[in-house]
Amino acid sequence: MDKPQYLTREGLASLERRLDEFIKVRRIQVAQRLKQALQDGGELTENTEYENAKNEQAFIEAEISRLTQIVRNSQIIEEDKISSDIIQIGSRVAVLQVGEKQEEEYQVVGSAEANPRVGKISHESPLGKALIGSKVGEKVKIKAPDGDITFIIKKIL
Repeated sequence: MDKPQYLTREGLASLERRLDEFIKVRRIQVAQRLKQALQDGGELTENTEYENAKNEQAFIEAEISRLTQIVRNSQIIEEDKISSDIIQIGSRVAVLQVGEKQEEEYQVVGSAEANPRVGKISHESPLGKALIGSKVGEKVKIKAPDGDITFIIKKIL
């Protein structure tokens, strides 16, 4: 996980807030749950609340580690330096899937920030990989489970 993690300034700020929440709030909450479960007594092997809190603690610590690594390896996408001629990480694009009528808009971002529901696709995704290096008017084809899908690049925004 030492590879660069490409993030917009907004994406980095969001991950830093999430990391801060895990460290300053969730970690403390789960520690209190563990303490309470121990005080409530009983055999630890039969203490469901203790077991649940230990599992949550493991998840929280893993997430803190993962987010710390992403932040540590982050490379900011300088959106003001992005070319409007060729698609690269950080580009905002409008594409039209062949056979469809409505264009879709995406921003190509790093995998840590990707969220297709809000139009942010990873540069490592099939569509992201196909778009990188392309220009307006070009067609890109991706392989999907149901067959190939072709997109026409309409605009680099």
